[in-house]
Amino acid sequence: MAMVKKKPFIFQIVGYQNSGKTTLIEQVIRRLKANGKRTVVIKHHGHGGKPSLDEDKDSFRHVKAGAAAALVEGDGRLILHAEKQEWSLDEKIAMATCLNPDLILLEGHKYEEFPKAVLIRKVDDLQLLHELSNIMVPFYWDKQLQLNGFYIKDQAGVEWLVSYLLKKIEDGKTEL
Repeated sequence: MAMVKKKPFIFQIVGYQNSGKTTLIEQVIRRLKANGKRTVVIKHHGHGGKPSLDEDKDSFRHVKAGAAAALVEGDGRLILHAEKQEWSLDEKIAMATCLNPDLILLEGHKYEEFPKAVLIRKVDDLQLLHELSNIMVPFYWDKQLQLNGFYIKDQAGVEWLVSYLLKKIEDGKTEL
């Protein structure tokens, strides 16, 4: 029987700035890729202002002239440059879904309702455990916090998360 995928599973990695989100995501992506899974990451640029773009490139000039988007492809690399006043998370997920991933990882967007891992760097960050919903696992930096989760440098935490994600990806498939 052929297996056909439904929508990709969506999972969040959240925490305050410099809590280790990107490093954790890199580790998870490497392990998922080794398991043959495609991952797309949507990062929330939470530092204010626009992410840096090279303004002398044609794609920037096209968008500046009024194009809704510009796609540039070369040697297998595809770059999408699109600008508008604001992008909803639903719009970003719809774009990411077009790439046929098994998983969409959201870096940030902490108050969304998707299942998530939360990174706790210091005692002040503990408030996130009460403010956020759908937390599957916390990762913590201070061993004295004794949270029910994983110390950030313990590879068992990464392995647990990868196993959880692989199961959710498999659960999203259906037989034809």
